[in-house]
Amino acid sequence: MGRTMKEDLEAVVERLKPLFPAELDVVAAYAESYHEHFAAQLAAVAQFELCERDTYMLLVWVQNLYPNDIINSPKLGGELQRVQLGSLLPPRQIRLLEATFLSNEVASVRELMARALELESQRWARDVAPQRLDGHCHSELAIDVIQIISQGQAKAESITLDLGVQIKHLLLLELATFLRSYQRAFDEFLERCRQLGNYRANVIANINNCLSLRTSMEQKWQTPQDLPGHLLSPLSELKSHGFDTLLQRLLGDLKPLFKRFTQTRWAAPAQTLEEILSTVAKRLPEFSELHDCFREELAEVIHLHLVKEYIIRLSKSSLVLKTAEQQQQLAEHILANADVIQRFCTQNGSSATWLQHALPKLAEVIRLQDPSAIKIEVATYATWYPDFSKGHLSAILAIKGNLSSSEVRSIRSILDVSTGMHQSSKPLFSLIKVG
Repeated sequence: MGRTMKEDLEAVVERLKPLFPAELDVVAAYAESYHEHFAAQLAAVAQFELCERDTYMLLVWVQNLYPNDIINSPKLGGELQRVQLGSLLPPRQIRLLEATFLSNEVASVRELMARALELESQRWARDVAPQRLDGHCHSELAIDVIQIISQGQAKAESITLDLGVQIKHLLLLELATFLRSYQRAFDEFLERCRQLGNYRANVIANINNCLSLRTSMEQKWQTPQDLPGHLLSPLSELKSHGFDTLLQRLLGDLKPLFKRFTQTRWAAPAQTLEEILSTVAKRLPEFSELHDCFREELAEVIHLHLVKEYIIRLSKSSLVLKTAEQQQQLAEHILANADVIQRFCTQNGSSATWLQHALPKLAEVIRLQDPSAIKIEVATYATWYPDFSKGHLSAILAIKGNLSSSEVRSIRSILDVSTGMHQSSKPLFSLIKVG
């Protein structure tokens, strides 16, 4: 009917208009007649209980195809603009149809995403190996979800751009709900399926999914650069829980090695550290199928763990050095170890430059003998690591067996003074329990 109307009106413009007097305005007469007929037809159709597809087709016809492809088509636009035919349906009717369309489309997107997650969860439980793509473990789930959301967005925009704006907000809310469901399903998989052969590969594939999902949220759907927490939080938790799982064996292997520092009273720290880093190096190939950005993040997590565990061993109260020479020797060991840890982690992808001062500055506190100089060093340290507490400081000062109680109290008091916070500060000492 639309094609017939368009061809008929083109024939009126090309053939009949030259044959009629201008005052009869034959083009307007035909156009208004056709328009009234279409409006009556669509008004009748709109009274029915329309299915999802019919609601969409009615809207796309009234809001897009009719005004753009017919009324404003190249051959008719100039003639029909002055006729001012208006809309085929009243605004109230259109708003009701649009509300129905939005409700239908959001429900469809919700159902399709839930189905995609259910199928993916079944593959995990059946121990199906993930695909490999460019050397990385790959899951189609992220691509499926992106396509489902994008198709819903495109469908609304094919009616009007304004409807596309309206549905965007609704779809992102549905995406947030889906991501929470995804995170819960992944956590359940982590807990229940540890014995499966493709367990670690599927963990890596799901961590890799976070990249596609986040990139799409930032670029394709043009959300603000600082994505809202309800979208980012599930992805961050999924990635974090995945990292914890991947690192579990490695961290378990490292625990007894770190204990050697205190068990041997720091007699051979270089050899102990060498064994620790050798253990890490052997495990690193297990993470090769992560995307590069996640391998770097994981390297930073390992870097943080190494520094944190080293500080924990330093904080054990079993080591008390009463002479400046002994303290100097320990400080040199710490500096050497800190350099080795920093170089090893940097070479293996860690960009955690904020950790580079953590051990050398503590070594300086142990080396210095003048309480005033120690206070200055501690004040500087607190700007880099604002979660460095009096409890942590006391554990380090306990190594210095030649400090009096009053000197320790005086040094501790420097942390009562706010010295500001370095921009790059992240949690370190809040991860370390003392006492």
